[in-house]
Amino acid sequence: MPGHDIIVIGTSAGGVEALVELVKSLPRGLPASIFVVLHIPPHSLSALPDILSRAGPLPARHPSDEEAIVPGRIYIAPPDHHLLLERDQMRVIRGPRENRHRPAIDPLFRSAALTYGSRVAGVILTGALDDGTAGLLAVKRQGGLTIVQNPDEALFPDMPRSALAHVDVEYVLPLAAIGPLLTRIVRQRDGGAPLTGILPSATLSPDTLPVDVLPANTMHVDASPKDMHTEIGIVEMNMPHDTQPPGAPSAFSCPECGGVLWEIYDEHLLRFRCQIGHSFSVESMLAEQSDTLEKTLWAALKILDERIELSCHMIKQARDRNQARLVQYFQRNMQETEQHASLIRQILL
Repeated sequence: MPGHDIIVIGTSAGGVEALVELVKSLPRGLPASIFVVLHIPPHSLSALPDILSRAGPLPARHPSDEEAIVPGRIYIAPPDHHLLLERDQMRVIRGPRENRHRPAIDPLFRSAALTYGSRVAGVILTGALDDGTAGLLAVKRQGGLTIVQNPDEALFPDMPRSALAHVDVEYVLPLAAIGPLLTRIVRQRDGGAPLTGILPSATLSPDTLPVDVLPANTMHVDASPKDMHTEIGIVEMNMPHDTQPPGAPSAFSCPECGGVLWEIYDEHLLRFRCQIGHSFSVESMLAEQSDTLEKTLWAALKILDERIELSCHMIKQARDRNQARLVQYFQRNMQETEQHASLIRQILL
């Protein structure tokens, strides 16, 4: 049986530097395929394949949709597209954003776990917020190996800390040790001797991990492949239009499209997904709500400023016509509007 020859890596802020360091330590001809999601702006040009190809011996590229998987290569999700894995090929699609990103880490990890099971090794590196946590949990549930960069050395520790708080990972390592570990696990067969000489997460001091990781990681619930398949189908936008996400309807609405959200519990990890397919962790949901609120306040301030300008115009017109009552009416209207605008400015600034 193969070892862990499907390696999925997720990273965000600080990820370019981390990936360069990691690929430097990988050997030429590694008998595994590596798949990478790095959060990047949707309309930017990505130089990451060239950067990683120069940094290490393995060639890196943006794959095409339905491209065959070849060992010994690094495949990087292109801008504004999710990267999903199917049997012996990749899908590159513009599905709904997950955790405010496209590409997102969770869809890659989830599809790898469902398709390749115990052959998968999932790696979470530096990054903000918590994309990748649910995906890494899916890898764990399907029998794959889970690896997290030590948050104490990560440039942005949020993603590693979130993964450690919700997934009972096998290894928490400094970046320099992840490459050598990947090289070893690729060649380890199912049922082979356990790895030695690598620091597993269970041996770390409690001071190294988030406080809530210790009791939380004792809970395990079997994954539902049907639910995972449904979520992947929603991302691929190939499910019937009336397909509902797994879980139960929520009282909250989708901050992107306004649709009904479903609450999905992965053990103790709460997520949300709408019928269109937008998906949010709790952290990304709060962040998206904050952005939506700010946009709404700026829009409200613009309308209030226009009301003030219109009131000024009407006051001048009423004075020119000696309409004293209208002058008083529009002055009161303008004063009230100025108070509202001042309050919103205080909130925004």
